[in-house]
Amino acid sequence: MPEGHTIHRLAARHRELFAGQVVAVDSPQGRFTDGARMLDGRRMADTEAYGKHLLHHFDGELSLHIHLGLYGKFADGPLPEPGPVGQLRMRMMSSRHWLELRGPTACQVFTPPEVAALRARLGQDPLRDDSDPLRAYEKVRGSSKALFALLLDQAVVAGCGLIYANEVLFRAGLAPTTPGRTVSAACWQELWDDLQALMKEGVARGRIDTVHTTHTPEAMQRAPRVDRHGGEVYVYRRPGQACLVCGTPVARGPMAGRNLYWCPVCQPESRAPQVTAPRAPKKPVSSAKGPERAPKRR
Repeated sequence: MPEGHTIHRLAARHRELFAGQVVAVDSPQGRFTDGARMLDGRRMADTEAYGKHLLHHFDGELSLHIHLGLYGKFADGPLPEPGPVGQLRMRMMSSRHWLELRGPTACQVFTPPEVAALRARLGQDPLRDDSDPLRAYEKVRGSSKALFALLLDQAVVAGCGLIYANEVLFRAGLAPTTPGRTVSAACWQELWDDLQALMKEGVARGRIDTVHTTHTPEAMQRAPRVDRHGGEVYVYRRPGQACLVCGTPVARGPMAGRNLYWCPVCQPESRAPQVTAPRAPKKPVSSAKGPERAPKRR
C-alpha cells in the first residue's frame, strides 16, 4: 500500500495537471458512473492529501475521495488519451491531459460534512502544515500499545506505513515493543521530527531512503539494495542480513498483523515479539562507523 509521501506526490501532480480547469469525468468500468456524472463538467479547484487519502476538490462543494489501498494506481499523460483497457474505474480529462484510476479501495464523491468527518477520524499527518505532534502524543502517552502499532494507526499518525514505522524506530534506537505510555514528550518530538524529515525527502525523491550517508552503498562499499520497493533501508525486509550499524542479523516477527523488523542490539527490548530466527550472515559487517546520529538507548 502506498505510504503518505506517495499520496502527497500525487496530489501535487494532479494539481499541476488539472487545478483551475473544467474536466470531463467518466467511468468506463461502470462502478463509478453516478459519481462521475456528478463531477463531469465541473472545475477542479484544488487537490489535497491527508495521510493515505487523496481529495480532489471541485466547484459546487463536491470532493472526489480516493484511497488506493493495495492495488490502486494512477496513470496520466497528454492528450490524446488512450482507449480504455481493462478495469478502468475512473477517467478524467482536461483540454490538455488525461488521468486514469484503476483498482482503488475507495473512489467516491464527498460533500463537505463527509470530508470533515474523514479529517476528524484521521491522526496527524507529518507532511501537512497544519499537523500538531502534541495532539498525536496525547494518544501515544495514553496507550499501552507498542510504538510500532501506534505509528501504523492512522488515527494517530496519518500516512505512516510499514517501511517508515520500521525504519524510524531503528534510527531512534527504540524497541518497537516500547509501550506508548512510557515515551516522554521529548522522545516523541525527536521521533516525529525524524519521521517528518524522512517523509519530506520521500516526497522530493519519490522513494524511501532512510540510511545515513555513513551507511550508503558507496560509503560501505557494498552492493545496493535490490527490492521492488526500492530505497536504502536499515531493517525493512532485511531479515537475516547484517545490521548496517553493528553487524547483528536483522530479526523479524509479527505485530499488529504486519511484519516487524528490528536489530536486537541497536534496539534492545525486554518484550520481544515471536521471532523468525534468521540465519547468521556469512560476512559480518565490520566497517560500519555508526550513523550520523547514532541509535539511542532508552
